[in-house]
Amino acid sequence: MSDLSRLDLIAHADLIRRGEATALELLDAAIARIESNRGLNAVICDLFDRARERARGPLGDGPLAGAPFLLKDLGEAIAGVPERMGSVALRDHVSAESSEVVARYERAGLLIAGKTNTPEWGNHCTTEPALFGPAVNPRAPDRSPGGSSGGSAAAVAAGVVPAASGSDATGSIRVPASACGVIGLKPARGRKTLAPDAESLEGLGSEHALTRTVRDCAALLDATAGPAPGDPYTALPPAQPWLTAIERDPVSLRIRWNADGPFGGDTHPDTRAGVESVVAALHGLGHRLEHGAPTFDTEAVIDAVAVLHQVSNLELYALAEQVLGRAPERDELEPTAWEMLEEGREVTGERYASAITAIHAQGRRFAQGLADVDVFVVPTILSGGPPPLRHLNQPRGSTQDFFRVEFATTGWTSMANVSGFAAISLPLAETAGGLPIGIQFMATQETVLLALSAQLERAGLLLI
Repeated sequence: MSDLSRLDLIAHADLIRRGEATALELLDAAIARIESNRGLNAVICDLFDRARERARGPLGDGPLAGAPFLLKDLGEAIAGVPERMGSVALRDHVSAESSEVVARYERAGLLIAGKTNTPEWGNHCTTEPALFGPAVNPRAPDRSPGGSSGGSAAAVAAGVVPAASGSDATGSIRVPASACGVIGLKPARGRKTLAPDAESLEGLGSEHALTRTVRDCAALLDATAGPAPGDPYTALPPAQPWLTAIERDPVSLRIRWNADGPFGGDTHPDTRAGVESVVAALHGLGHRLEHGAPTFDTEAVIDAVAVLHQVSNLELYALAEQVLGRAPERDELEPTAWEMLEEGREVTGERYASAITAIHAQGRRFAQGLADVDVFVVPTILSGGPPPLRHLNQPRGSTQDFFRVEFATTGWTSMANVSGFAAISLPLAETAGGLPIGIQFMATQETVLLALSAQLERAGLLLI
């Protein structure tokens, strides 16, 4: 009980199952850690009383039952609970209904103690909202914790909770996982329902979690994967539970790797060295490595992603207008949102349809370029460790230029969203100064990624 901050979700649940602690005791310990880590600005909505009430009731005996958890304050709604999405314009927004994935987290017995900080409307790969102020990276307080799931990553990295949820449309789980030195999985397209909401950004977005262990990542996916009635598409179910699949090392895999980014931007020498070190380790584990990369039209991707975000911001603006009972004032939205909104108002139906066509065409080109291998290995972030503050949340004159700057930092992350691939960032390297560097693995399905991640974890290579 003295070092609960180091235990993962499954270890918390094991304590309860063995009668060594109660769910309420473990929850209260997590609440104490939240209180003592307020300086991180990671948790921006406390749900302590709600969680304590649930802790006193039956939670089942599954592998996660009774463990404390946090939710990202964007896209994972709880009926009757504020969901501000990092936006001043949504400061009074309260969700009308709960999302299906939240219901699944709670059916698994997780105790949701609060909601975590996120940038306005998830627009940024950093977490510095005007509404709540920046979340602090516990591994590098003078740098960004990444985003948009930065509050979740900071809380997990600091040991506040064993795991927290996140969402990802261009890298928003994996970038903060890399910046804070934890594990972050973006599932394959259609793996997890977004009900009752519509599909996020025409299939770019997905939901999962930031964790400290691979088994927690697998168990959370087991507990929450699968469609809801009416979903427009879904991924094929796995042959066996992911928690079972990670028990065995994968067979020798064909792995392609690259340390450069496709959208420009220089790879920091420490990051390049980290990728090369992981490649050597994979070779030593019996996998077959080759250097290379798929090709696609980078400008087509940038333009299409920009258009999809412009329209998404228009939808959120309409929500803010409904909540406020009037149009938001200029100072109630951040400059990047205004830039996207102003350009979004000029997007015609034909242009939007063309962006959807383009995004899927480039996703196919990317996937075809990897059809002869099992896994693609690249940096998660090209910079040396976490990106600087006040860099990834700045307007650039156009939405396209905004994403050119972002993608020059995040490298390949967006292509997993564009293609629908599963992708995971693992803390496998560090800068010369000891800052975390995430290495990213992509594949068509999660099983191979989780099995490979567990193999690296067993080999003692994860730096958590």
